[in-house]
Amino acid sequence: MGRTILRFLLMVFGVALILSGGLWTLQGLGLVMWPAESFMLADRSWAFYGIITVIVGVLLIWVSRRLKL
Repeated sequence: MGRTILRFLLMVFGVALILSGGLWTLQGLGLVMWPAESFMLADRSWAFYGIITVIVGVLLIWVSRRLKL
C-alpha cells in the first residue's frame, strides 16, 4: 500500500512539474505573454529554469513507473 501511494504522489508531482515548467519555458521564451504583468516574460533565465523543471518532472514520473509494487 505504501508504494502505491508513493507512486501516485511521484506521478502527481511529476505531472505538476512538467506543466509548470512548460509554462515557465514558454513565458521565458516570450511565446506565452500571460499574465501581462509577469516578471518572467521574455526572460531567458526562466526558459532555462522551466526546462530544468520539466526534466525533474520527467524523472519523477520515470521513477514512479520503475517502483515495484
